[in-house]
Amino acid sequence: MTIEHLRKLIAAPFTPMHKDGSLNLSIIPEYYAMLKKNGVTGAFINGSTGEGVSTTSQEKMQVTSAWAAAAKGDPDFKVMTLVGGTSLQDCIAQALHAREAGLYAVSLTAPFYFKPAHVNALAECCAMVAAAVPDMPFYYYHIPVLTGVGYAMIDLLKAVDGQVSNFAGVKYTHEDFMDYQSCINFQNGKYDMLWGRDENLLASLAVGAKAGVGSTFNYAAPLYYRLMDAFAAGDLTQAQQLQQLSIDMIRLLGKYGGIATGKAYMKMMGLDCGEFRLPVKNMSPVQFEAFQKEVTALGFNEFCSRK
Repeated sequence: MTIEHLRKLIAAPFTPMHKDGSLNLSIIPEYYAMLKKNGVTGAFINGSTGEGVSTTSQEKMQVTSAWAAAAKGDPDFKVMTLVGGTSLQDCIAQALHAREAGLYAVSLTAPFYFKPAHVNALAECCAMVAAAVPDMPFYYYHIPVLTGVGYAMIDLLKAVDGQVSNFAGVKYTHEDFMDYQSCINFQNGKYDMLWGRDENLLASLAVGAKAGVGSTFNYAAPLYYRLMDAFAAGDLTQAQQLQQLSIDMIRLLGKYGGIATGKAYMKMMGLDCGEFRLPVKNMSPVQFEAFQKEVTALGFNEFCSRK
């Protein structure tokens, strides 16, 4: 398989929910259209932002089918789904469904309850799931802050190289730039290394990143495209200022409760995705009012995504 290197911004969409916590799949076509309008080139669904660990296998398949239908006939918009979990058999079932639905690629996190004991065991997990869909690109999702599995990705690439033919690359959500740059340069840049820390996008560009996957690209894609354009033009001062604006925006996520705050940003830019499921905490109406004031003070309306 020829490994395609993706470009630009790939959003990690939120899974829309009704007030009762059930899936609200009806707005996914509108969601897809909004991302396209803002230059986003793909969607990484059912991941951390998409509450993949809080939805059932059947629900994840429903989300997969909805995104596949929304982006059908658009080869320039790549949809991939996270099939990661604690059961590799369930991951394989998810991957087979993704292929049947017509998605571009699948991704796997490390099993995070019974963890792989060494990097070769992690490579075996990847090989097992990738083999179920040999005609689809397969990405490993490296997010040790949540999985607790922190092996160097350069070691994983060495373990799978020549062994897993459809291993396309890594969604790299970590801060080890030495490891990340080594992965970019491995085998003359063979593997696609998707950067996963929005607050460090500028630094990733400096070491060779060409594409990023992130939650804030849902609601602030114009900000990041301005940053990337400034970097490409050699205007490092402007790029640094835009990255700082991104950091200021992301700091409000932590201030108002964490990952669920992203859905509050979505609501402010005009696409209501509901709330997160337990155990994630959502902000109160009083907190949302204070949040709106701080977001407005950042100038959010000047750089947010447009419906």
